[in-house]
Amino acid sequence: MFSYIRGRLTESNGNFVTVEAGGIGYAITVSNNSAYKLPLPGNETLIYLYLHVREDEVGLYGFTTREEKEMFIKLIAISGIGPKAAIGILSGMTPDALAIAIVTSDIKSIAKIKGVGKKTAERIILELKEKLAAEDVEMFGAKAVAENSVGGVAHDAINALRTLGLTQSEAVKAVEAAMKEADTLEEVLRCALRRIEK
Repeated sequence: MFSYIRGRLTESNGNFVTVEAGGIGYAITVSNNSAYKLPLPGNETLIYLYLHVREDEVGLYGFTTREEKEMFIKLIAISGIGPKAAIGILSGMTPDALAIAIVTSDIKSIAKIKGVGKKTAERIILELKEKLAAEDVEMFGAKAVAENSVGGVAHDAINALRTLGLTQSEAVKAVEAAMKEADTLEEVLRCALRRIEK
């Protein structure tokens, strides 16, 4: 229903912010990472929104990037992880760091996030890796890059970028360019993300 809101940030208190648009103040829950990126109250901002509706609860959740919103949507699709828990996870790790941890099965890093624990970390990795693996890699470029890389580094990097909301084409192009400068998964992802941010 809501895609984003553009308006004046009137209040910022930890994970809760208020944005005024059209004379209405919208109370929005954000992650620590998004909160740090927001301007000081009184300035205009743009926040991507997700409206969560349940019988006993209606809430607006906000993100400073599309990638964080996409990761949030993937997290809440996992059984046992609600919006508040997902915001907590994204407060503990940036979307790109979380994506790297997922594709490299780094349970320890995810489990260190407050309120997560080993079992939840394992479930996040299992469910998101399965979803990524189930996606058809239709483009020849993606297949070629993956087959020509040691240990499927490029394939994992492409999947990680897809987790962040990039299209298959965008992910393939970014990884192809990054593979010319790096060879480990972490280095490839860093290079690819730098190129995307430009």
